Amino acid sequence: MLRYLAGATAMALIMSGAAFAQDHDHDHDNVTLYRVFVGDHAEPRVTVIDLQNHDHGEEGHDHDDETWTFDTTGQVKLFGVANGAVVAAVQSDDDAVHFFKSGIELHNHGDHSDIEIADPEAIPTVLTGPRPFHLVDHGGKVVINYDKGGYAEILDGHHLSHGEVEPVKFPQSRAHHGFVAPLGSAWLSTVASDTPVEGDASVPRLGLQAFIEDGKPAGDLATCTAIHGEAFSGAYLAAGCREGVLTATAAADGVSYKMLEYPAELPTGETTGTLLGSTAIQVFLGNYGPKGLVVVDPVDAPSFRYIELPFRRVDFALDPAKPANGYVLTEDGTLHRVDLLKAEITASAKVTEAYSMDGHWNDPRPRIAMAGDNIVMTDPNAGLLRVISAETLEEQETIQVEGKPYNLAVVGGSGVVHEGEGHDHAGHSHGDPKIYTGIFEDSQIADRPLSDYAGDWQSVYPFLQDGTLDPVWDHKAAKGSKSVEEYRAEYETGYRTDVERITIEGDLITFYQNGEPIEGRYAYDGYEVLTYAAGNRGVRFIFSKTEGDEAAPQFVQFSDHGIAPAKADHYHLYWGNDRAALLEEVTNWPTYYPSTLKADDIVKEMLAH
Repeated sequence: MLRYLAGATAMALIMSGAAFAQDHDHDHDNVTLYRVFVGDHAEPRVTVIDLQNHDHGEEGHDHDDETWTFDTTGQVKLFGVANGAVVAAVQSDDDAVHFFKSGIELHNHGDHSDIEIADPEAIPTVLTGPRPFHLVDHGGKVVINYDKGGYAEILDGHHLSHGEVEPVKFPQSRAHHGFVAPLGSAWLSTVASDTPVEGDASVPRLGLQAFIEDGKPAGDLATCTAIHGEAFSGAYLAAGCREGVLTATAAADGVSYKMLEYPAELPTGETTGTLLGSTAIQVFLGNYGPKGLVVVDPVDAPSFRYIELPFRRVDFALDPAKPANGYVLTEDGTLHRVDLLKAEITASAKVTEAYSMDGHWNDPRPRIAMAGDNIVMTDPNAGLLRVISAETLEEQETIQVEGKPYNLAVVGGSGVVHEGEGHDHAGHSHGDPKIYTGIFEDSQIADRPLSDYAGDWQSVYPFLQDGTLDPVWDHKAAKGSKSVEEYRAEYETGYRTDVERITIEGDLITFYQNGEPIEGRYAYDGYEVLTYAAGNRGVRFIFSKTEGDEAAPQFVQFSDHGIAPAKADHYHLYWGNDRAALLEEVTNWPTYYPSTLKADDIVKEMLAH
């Protein structure tokens, strides 16, 4: 049974202060914008095109005012990262990684998203290293593996979205074609043999192992021979192996692995090496031999369901908006829609000339990506982007691109543009300002999943103690009825905690108390509505422990000023072993912001409210 994942929305990049929301009185318009980054097959350049206001025409068209071109070092593989705010251009053959601000930022507020639009621009800092290849974007971290360097580099997604390229090196025992990915409190890295195969320049890849960030092992090796390709879906990471597909989840005692062995009914002699993870169904779509795909369920049997293709596969993609749908282009030039729930092809249409899969793997062939209700496809031989309806598989328009358009990445989406509002990441309310300040109807409340609070979070209490938050108390005193000293004393009591960090992945919550982790697994236990002395109200969303360390609290209660499913950008947390007693606590509310935020970022967010 495939599990639908609640709260599958993009995390807002705008963070909120802890006390009051600002009302906004700006005019606003709903805007949908997708921006396509296209790498040329031969020339070292990236072309950027807006899928807006293009004239349709059989011969294609050019729009210089909506097209930007950036130079690179060599041929690129493109990845939209940091919630689409940045596009990374990995140049494996030229030992470089460029980054571009996409110019599109989406900030989710539960009942709507805000969108900020600017011109794309190159980030000046370029990473260099021996053969960068696999890139992983997960949990607010962007990780690049250097196949000939024996290390990976970890970047903070939030800082990257601000143009700050500050890599932290993750050492590996030896150079190999692999990947590094965050999972819970651990870092998973592929591991290669110290004994090369005679006559083979590469080294055998043995499996996956958990490490701490300095590269020291934090668990045993999970065997996954020739491990290749990685993807996330729900609480699971999956990677292809010769034996099957290896899954990994964060567990109370580290990382839990499971090998899903290939069943006998699958064609023999083939394996999975590329996986795509759904954002809203806990399922993966992977390749299986040149003419097959497999739908992989990490939890329920059957683990594998095979889809035979009429011709060899060229490229495939998943639809984030309609998670049951995937799309695959075959070498005869036909685009097929795949139903992941049924594991079958449901529609097909001829969209381009034939592109044989004979020859080198990097020969110029089409690549596909989703852009809302459309599929965007590069057509290198025709020098075109083809925009195809995902519903009908009919071509909507063509866009001429100089050279041989090859790899691509699409970023963007729909949101509200607030005219006159600055773009400094500090001037946004959280949906309905009345709800944020505690004025709402019971009918507006809805259950929320733990995934709304997923991520890596830091306590703000240390920033109060060292004086970093002093400008906040000055700001509150200037607007409110208390003195600076009174506000500081109130928040000294409110923020006080010795749990300096919390990580939440799947159903696992890890509390870091004086640097030591305490872990528990939690299930939803409903919500409670509280009425405060001032007459406003709040909602506590409650989760109870199902297993884990004895020291982990039996109950945790989240309050983030929201009352319905939406990704939290900060929260106040209450924890203990008495559910009812916790509801009486209204003076101590340890508060957590994403660990990716620097101290001055948090001050800016608080000053905005």
